[in-house]
Amino acid sequence: MTSAINPNNIDGAYPVAGQDNNSQGFRDNFTNTSTNFQYAADEISDLQAKAVLKSALTGTTLDNDMGGSVLSNAQLKDMSETVVALGTVSGSTTINYALGSVQTLTTNGAVTLAFSNFPAPGAAGSVVVQVTVASTAHTLTFPAAVSVNAQGIQGFNTSTGVITFAATGVYSFEFTTSNGGTTITATEANKRIQPFNNSSEDLASGSAANLALTTSYFSTVTSETATLAAGVNGQIKTFAMFLASGNMVITVTNAGWGGAGTITFTTTGQACTLQYINGKWFAIGNNGATFA
Repeated sequence: MTSAINPNNIDGAYPVAGQDNNSQGFRDNFTNTSTNFQYAADEISDLQAKAVLKSALTGTTLDNDMGGSVLSNAQLKDMSETVVALGTVSGSTTINYALGSVQTLTTNGAVTLAFSNFPAPGAAGSVVVQVTVASTAHTLTFPAAVSVNAQGIQGFNTSTGVITFAATGVYSFEFTTSNGGTTITATEANKRIQPFNNSSEDLASGSAANLALTTSYFSTVTSETATLAAGVNGQIKTFAMFLASGNMVITVTNAGWGGAGTITFTTTGQACTLQYINGKWFAIGNNGATFA
């Protein structure tokens, strides 16, 4: 802005010493001085109300709320983002965009996310939600507005909007919208869920197959049994009979082939590969195992 203060309308050489001086000159100087003081007071008040400050002015509280104004052609260095710790939660949990662009939570049960205070349509806003999954029994549900790219997140059920997790740990998701939250794009920020651990286990009789491992193999002494729990969409699980001295029968939760939901291995070298598709395990490869 251009200042209205005019230092040139005050005659610094008036009054002249040693002679009579017209009183009008005094009045002009006093009037112009008073006017300039008023201009200065108004402009300082305007700056105090609108300027971005490094720290609070004396007697005030710092408030650098830009009110949605544009900041352009700036070079940023050593910037940080506000982190909002929501604590240990379950049930409906609201992510308030206005509080901070990074928000953390730890699951204490099933969690259903909701969002509030995204920027108005025409401006984009993003928030990272870091979820510490304390148990694989805990699920995370996205609202229906999270409709872009969510189907690409492993473990996401497109019918229900629910994510199930193959392992405990920290998972980060970024949510972005440019229409006030009507539609929201979801991105896996740290890709923790994908891919699954490609290591294997020796599956003991009476045990549940480890969902965090891709392969379970077994050597039987007598007839043995094991179980496979529900997986997450896209998950791959392979079983292999390493050495057979008795049958291995695996009972599968949500078996896509129906029936008893069992897989029976009777001979060394028999193996099969399953994939969890839309809430069920399906056989996508089989070498000699019997499905019932």
